[in-house]
Amino acid sequence: MERAHKTWHEKHTESLGLAQRAADTIASILGSWAFIIAQTIIVTLWITINIYGYIHRWDPFPFILLNLVFSLQAAYTAPIIMMSQNRQNERDRAQALEDFETNVIAKQEIEALQKHLSRLEIEKLDKIIQILERR
Repeated sequence: MERAHKTWHEKHTESLGLAQRAADTIASILGSWAFIIAQTIIVTLWITINIYGYIHRWDPFPFILLNLVFSLQAAYTAPIIMMSQNRQNERDRAQALEDFETNVIAKQEIEALQKHLSRLEIEKLDKIIQILERR
C-alpha cells in the first residue's frame, strides 16, 4: 500500500543530486570506525615496511611521502565533510519546518475538538437544568 504523502526525509533525499549523494556517502565512510581502523592498519604497515624493509624503502624516515598523502587526504576530506554538514543543516531545517507545520495542524484539531466538547457539555448541562426545572 502506497502512502499519499512523503516524509520530509524522503523529500530531502529525492532533492539531492549525484554529487551531493556522493559527498554524503564519502563523508559517512570517512566518519566510520571501519575507515579509522583501515587507515591505522595501512599507516602501521607503511611505517613498518619503511623502517624494517631493506630492499624497497620508498619512503624512509621522516616519511615525507606519507605526510604528503595525509595532506592530500585532508585537503579533500575537509570540504567534503563540510558539504555533508551543510546538507545536514538543510535537512534539520526541513524537518523543523515539517514538525512546526504538523504542530500547527494538531493545535487546530485540538482546538476544534475542545470547542466541540465544550458545546456538548453545555448542551448536556442545559438538558440537566431542564430536567431539574420540570421536577
